Parts: sequence; C-alpha cells; structure tokens
Amino acid sequence: QQETYVYKACEKDIDFKIKQLNNECCGIRSISRLLRISPGTVMRKIRNYKIRQPIIRFGQEYELDEMRTYIGAKKKRYWVVYAIDKLTRKTVALKVGKRNKRTLWSVIRILLKHKATKIYTDRLRLYTYLIPEAIHIRNRYKINHIERMNLNVRTHLKRLTRKTICYSKSIYMLESCIQIYFWG
Repeated sequence: QQETYVYKACEKDIDFKIKQLNNECCGIRSISRLLRISPGTVMRKIRNYKIRQPIIRFGQEYELDEMRTYIGAKKKRYWVVYAIDKLTRKTVALKVGKRNKRTLWSVIRILLKHKATKIYTDRLRLYTYLIPEAIHIRNRYKINHIERMNLNVRTHLKRLTRKTICYSKSIYMLESCIQIYFWG
C-alpha cells in the first residue's frame, strides 16, 4: 500500500479543492496551476462530480429569472434559467439553453409539479404563455433576491463574468460548473 503519491490529483481532498476554487472565480487552467494537476484532470473531475439536487418543498413561492452568457463565441448566446425558493433562497431548478419556450418550460414545469403558490418573474413575455395567470406575478421589484443572486454568480464563477477571456466551450461544462456552485 502506498502512503503518498507524486501526482497531486490522487490526494483525498482534491475534489473539495477543485469545487472550492471553481466557486472562487478560478478557471480550469488556474485551478490546474494552483493544484499542480493537469487541466484535463480538472475538467474530468468537474464533469464527473456527483450533484444531488435539493429536495423541493411543495406549495412554496418562487422567483424565476434568466442570465445571458455565451459558449464558444459571443455570437452563440445561451441563457442560464433558474428558480429560487423565496423563503429559503435556495436554488431549486436550473437549465442552460437558448432563450426559448423549451428552456423556460423545463424550469417552470418543475415548479408547477411541486404546486407553486406564486411565481415571481420579470416582464419577459414568454412567461405569460407558460405560467398560469392565477399564480404568475410580473413585477421587477418582487425578484430582488434572484437578481442579487445573479450578481453573486457572475462574481464567483469566472466563466459567467462579463468582459473576461474565460468562457465555456460546451453547455455541459457550463451546466456542471453552475450545478457545483449551487448544489455542490
């Protein structure tokens, strides 16, 4: 049995360090440089990290919003759509995709399945087609918590920071990094 390893990726707490550095605005190359492991190993560990989604409580109020980013090139715009529980302020649903009904519906469907009492959104017109009028509240002042979370996410995840050279090359890596940030 071997007590120590030469290669740092075999250490016990390397997964925790990768997760922590990802959430502290470090890109793949900077994580690999700081931990002295290869960038491929960092990407593999991020992709294979087991994420447990939170347990969603029934009959709650939610805030829903979207954040714009890009993948590969600035012309390829993608949106991070997510919802938070208004009481606990925990992220309950998340989807990365184009700004269309399918992406929005994947998050809204989760909220409706858990019998949301109210869903607060901004004034995006697509929401009016997808959310029942009885529980939909369109008011930009009622979504302060999720707007603040957008700012925190952009501050903490380098790939979502505006005017940066660090960007995602695939939807899968972007979604994995965001899931690690919210649920990891």
